[in-house]
Amino acid sequence: MLPLGTTAPDFKLPDTNGNLVSLSDFTGKPALLVMFICNHCPYVKHLRDALAQLAREYQPRGIAVVGISSNDVENYPEDGPVKMAEEAKAIGYTFPYLYDASQAIAKAYRAACTPDFFLFGPDRRLVYRGQFDDSRPGNGLPVTGKDLRAALDSLLASRSVSADQKPSLGCNIKWKPGNEPEYFSQL
Repeated sequence: MLPLGTTAPDFKLPDTNGNLVSLSDFTGKPALLVMFICNHCPYVKHLRDALAQLAREYQPRGIAVVGISSNDVENYPEDGPVKMAEEAKAIGYTFPYLYDASQAIAKAYRAACTPDFFLFGPDRRLVYRGQFDDSRPGNGLPVTGKDLRAALDSLLASRSVSADQKPSLGCNIKWKPGNEPEYFSQL
């Protein structure tokens, strides 16, 4: 996992409208939430309405939110930009949904799965990387976002975010053949 305290890796990626969005576009915000998500993953599907709701709640409070899909679209075409635009509209995402065609940004963030969450403070240092909550498809637990919400609320209240963080669980990033990062073999 990306170590706490790491500076947010830079990115400049196209959104679902083809506009380039970069890390610097979020300057001045008290926090930045970077989510690695995709359209086809059952874990993301399980959370997608809650992800949209979380963004609608926290963006007005100054939290910048961005979603990134890094999956291999040759083998997973439903995760490509056209389908991403359809998904963003259907679910009501109010955040930029970016496409990482080279998968370089997923590697820079050491993203392992979808969904995977990275929360950076005002200095763009990592304060949280972990799960949304304990809910999983089929386990019967309600989707609350309690883990991520606790980190967001602590950050907004200028309190330290607990270092007791559970890794996110989901589908592996769908790496292009031969493009798997070195850390992937360590998972």
